[in-house]
Amino acid sequence: MAESFDGDWLDLREPFDAAARDQGLAARLAAALPARPRILDLGAGTGALLRWLGHFIGRAQAWTLVDADADLIERAFDTIAERAVEAGWGVTFPGRRTLLVHSPRGAWRVEGLVADLRDAPDNLPLHAVDAVVNTALCDLVSEGWVERMAEALAARRLPFYAALNVTGRERFAPPHRDDALVARGFARDQNRDKGFSGVALGARAPDAIAAAFAARGYAVHRAPSDWVIPRRDWRMALELAEGHAAAARAQERRLEGRIVRWAVDRAAQAREFRLSARVGHADLLCLPGDPA
Repeated sequence: MAESFDGDWLDLREPFDAAARDQGLAARLAAALPARPRILDLGAGTGALLRWLGHFIGRAQAWTLVDADADLIERAFDTIAERAVEAGWGVTFPGRRTLLVHSPRGAWRVEGLVADLRDAPDNLPLHAVDAVVNTALCDLVSEGWVERMAEALAARRLPFYAALNVTGRERFAPPHRDDALVARGFARDQNRDKGFSGVALGARAPDAIAAAFAARGYAVHRAPSDWVIPRRDWRMALELAEGHAAAARAQERRLEGRIVRWAVDRAAQAREFRLSARVGHADLLCLPGDPA
């Protein structure tokens, strides 16, 4: 089974995702899309990418949110509607599975699709979309998954936008004597099989995406999109440290005691507003080249 994510964690990370994603690539994608683009969002979670990217598109648009977790899609609809109302925009529900957000520059049509991304791209409606997008997905998948996706999208000349792929460059501050141990265990955990028929790409994701799409004639644009977690955001710093420790413990069982002590120290620092972090990510936008 592919990994799933808790909705509260997705909500916590949303503002950091929004601050990190490269705005230049978002604008470039928006310019490459047709007048009323149809977007397929893979692993959409609570709809955070729609809430961010929709403003860059800035016109009438249609989204299909794809996730294996039906509860997350339902939560996405609720959150999208709530944020729209907070912004003073109208919201209507023309059908049980369709949401319309009436923005000042055109309606955003939102639909949900419950689908197992392990079977992608075969189970995706690629014939009915103008671009495929995702956030924090491709470091979970295998190289074979990326190759299959690139082949399917190239056949229809569809853009592919992948935001927030880990790069393996992470740093907590202040330094701790066991930072290297935790980083090693965390990196090993990132490369275990996450349910996508092969070892996960982890920090190799940006290069794997670039190679797969460039080989099929795409222009590949890349930009850094690091998370920056300041000391004042102690909840995010704490969650990040606890997640790193849990992953590292699963891979470094002989040194588990040291990792536990690292986690205890980091938790204390976070609660005292003394822990900051930077997590390396990269955004990629792959645009089909001119037909031969």
